[in-house]
Order: sequence, then structure tokens, then C-alpha cells
Amino acid sequence: MTEYLIAFNDEWVPEHTAEQLAAKGVASRAVIAEMVAEGVLLFSNGALDRNTAICSVELVDGEPVFTDGPYVETKEHLGGFAAVDVPDDETARYWAGRLAVALDWPQEVHRFRGPGEPRK
Repeated sequence: MTEYLIAFNDEWVPEHTAEQLAAKGVASRAVIAEMVAEGVLLFSNGALDRNTAICSVELVDGEPVFTDGPYVETKEHLGGFAAVDVPDDETARYWAGRLAVALDWPQEVHRFRGPGEPRK
């Protein structure tokens, strides 16, 4: 099996009312529940934005320097993600499509080498 990250950028999400966000939460949690039932979900979080960033870290003179909050110049922020372990790209695309429909905003799919999987 191969691990994939299905993610969306907070900047891609248009303004929503509280009711709209609540409805999208219900719809996306239903998809996540299906992922759990299928045994493909590794981890997910759909409540990220610039307010959830606790710090930024950069290298200064060979040492890490921590600054509270998100990196000041960052314009894009991770909004949410689901890490899945599925057999192929087609299956990862299926779950990303399900999330895109439930949320009505774009998703990206990133492939990672699974445990013990050889480099290609």
C-alpha cells in the first residue's frame, strides 16, 4: 500500500456562513467515517488555519529560532488534510474526489513512499 496526503489550502476556501461550514463539516465527517470503515484513514484534521499555527521556525546561524504564530510572509496556510494508505493513485483520487464534493473546494493529492516500499 502507498500513503497519500489529501489536503486543501485555507486560501482556497471562500467565505461561508456558520451554517454552511457546519453542513460541510457534517458532509466531510461522513466521508472520513467511510475512510475509517474501509480501513484506509491514517489521520485527518480539517480545522486548520493561520490561527492554529503555534510557531514558525527558521535556521539562524545554524540554530533553530522559533517565532510565535505562522511565518509572517506566508500567504497560504494548510486548511485541512487526510492521510490515507491505499493501494494506488486511482483510489487516492477517489477519496480526494469524495472530499472535494463534500466540501465544494479543491483538494490536492500527494503520494508518499509507504513503509518498506522501495524508491522508484
